[in-house]
Amino acid sequence: MFVKSRMTANPYTISPKDIITDAFEIMSKHKIRRLPVLEGGKLVGIVTEKELQKVTPSNATTLSIYEVNYLLAKATVKDAMSKNPIAISEDALLEEAAILMRDNRIGALPVMRGDKLVGIITETDIFDAFIDLLGFRDAGTRITVEAKDVPGSLSEMSSILKSFGVNVSHIAVYKGSGSTSDVIIRINSSNTTEIEQALMERGYKVIHVLKSYDNN
Repeated sequence: MFVKSRMTANPYTISPKDIITDAFEIMSKHKIRRLPVLEGGKLVGIVTEKELQKVTPSNATTLSIYEVNYLLAKATVKDAMSKNPIAISEDALLEEAAILMRDNRIGALPVMRGDKLVGIITETDIFDAFIDLLGFRDAGTRITVEAKDVPGSLSEMSSILKSFGVNVSHIAVYKGSGSTSDVIIRINSSNTTEIEQALMERGYKVIHVLKSYDNN
């Protein structure tokens, strides 16, 4: 999966010369927490709600309302933004975006096509992709099977499922610390008793079963 398939295209942006109250207004109106900063069409920074709050007088200030308004009118996005933000290409893999965010402890990445900003991808987008990859919101059954790390295990499990005429919609493998892995299989059936029995008879350990139903 590529970044461009999960990003928010054409994100709201702001200029470094705009005052911070303008940034707050955009974030509040559109329910977002960060804005890429563009100057002459070029990405020069990113500003978050938290960064804006750092340059805003707190409620505990002893300043008068006139002094507060004066400071707010003078403070610009440039005073709060992070310069030269870490960005990513729209053609990068989603995993690359996740690693960049995790390693740099940031919650979003501007998405570029060459030198042009074309989107933004956030940690929420990564979480949603993870949920979709596992099909957690889909109707059916999620079966977690402990399997030995040997050639042919996935093929054998697929054959067992095929014999019951069920369709595998999602699959993921989590490597264990020993010689086994947890295989997460989502199928389009809620009747799994015989399937579970067949898997166990072939030496697989069914460690968890979760059924979900279509609420539409």
